Amino acid sequence: MKIDKARNLALKILYDINEKKAYSNIVLDKYINKNREELSNLDIGFISELVYGVITWKLTLEYIVQKYSKIKIKKMSEWVKNILMLGSYQIIFLDKVPKSAAVNESVNLCKKYNYKSANFVNAILRKIEKSDYQNIDDIKETNKRISLKTSMPEWFVDKLINEYGEKEALEICNNLNLRPNNTVRINRLKGNIEIGNQSILDDFRTITGTKNIVKMPEYINGNISIQDESAGLSSFILNPKEGETVLDACSAPGGKTTYLAEIMNNTGSIVAWDIYEERLKQVDENAKRLGINIIKTEVKDASIYDKAYDKKFNKILLDVPCLGLGVIRRKPDIKWNRNEENIDEITKIQYQILKTCSKYLKDDGILVYSTCSILKEENINIIEKFLEEEEFEIVDISDKVKKDFKYVNEKNTIELFPNEKHDGFYIACLKRK
Repeated sequence: MKIDKARNLALKILYDINEKKAYSNIVLDKYINKNREELSNLDIGFISELVYGVITWKLTLEYIVQKYSKIKIKKMSEWVKNILMLGSYQIIFLDKVPKSAAVNESVNLCKKYNYKSANFVNAILRKIEKSDYQNIDDIKETNKRISLKTSMPEWFVDKLINEYGEKEALEICNNLNLRPNNTVRINRLKGNIEIGNQSILDDFRTITGTKNIVKMPEYINGNISIQDESAGLSSFILNPKEGETVLDACSAPGGKTTYLAEIMNNTGSIVAWDIYEERLKQVDENAKRLGINIIKTEVKDASIYDKAYDKKFNKILLDVPCLGLGVIRRKPDIKWNRNEENIDEITKIQYQILKTCSKYLKDDGILVYSTCSILKEENINIIEKFLEEEEFEIVDISDKVKKDFKYVNEKNTIELFPNEKHDGFYIACLKRK
């Protein structure tokens, strides 16, 4: 019996993600690098497709498998469950994989990891058809239908429907399942280079195809950084000038910090905080690679007031910790590691950081608050509460935002919903009254 190597590695990766709570991107890279000599580019692409596909569609796949299984999924062994997820994903979502191959390879895997369940796996997968996914459209309850059709947690779907309506909620959920583009930022300090396709912001390019960007000479030499445009937009909106003193209070791993330095032409000073020293090392490494020397990293909790920084900064960027629900397409694990109870906890931290760091802003300074989330509790609700309690106002930034970005006019803050061009993001620009 010959075991397909790509499927076997995908299964091991999924096992580590579920059993050891490992991050999908980290464990995927570990296994691929360990076995790279034995893998073709086609194998590597197939492994990534299987791993991210199963994680992305976990809820939907479990629902369909459970239709045909008398054994509850939560009572199955981890190996059997993941083999069923791998097989059903191939049958339902991969048109180029024959059903017979998906079934037979899954049975072979089961014979290797849990021999006594091979007949069970064979029986379940033979019953599953692509129509099982299409039949979800017949579910009458709107939130359940959207949840299963897009494989999003029902609590999250409920939130989106309540905040944006059914049509917008469905569009957001569908877009969060799109495969993201590889987007890079051109380093202004080293001059323009010819790479990729022009994006919405002038400094960004989209690179098509599967490429290991960190191995590219342009990355190694510091000509580019990996960053989504929506993430770069917060630095673009803050727009620090040469010679100014800037605070990035939640800096690591440094994508926004280094973009601020590039905008400033590496002239002035940037103080970069994070609560973890290890993460700040990434900021220093990125700055060195890009030829930037105006960033000073400090281990510091941005939520705790320090009088030494009172009214010290011309510009402040607060890309605060958040639930990250706007970047699910890049990190599908997020939706299974978050729940509604997390909202209250994270919003307290966000508000405390905003309230504390606002005291560090000079009287004529500008502060940008941003998250990579799309829930109102983390975004406009925080801002409106802050404006009620503090002598601040929203800055009109409509002239800075191109029409390609979705823009919330009535609040004059930027609300980016995820789409084929960029991730979901929220940005508010503030100044003292």
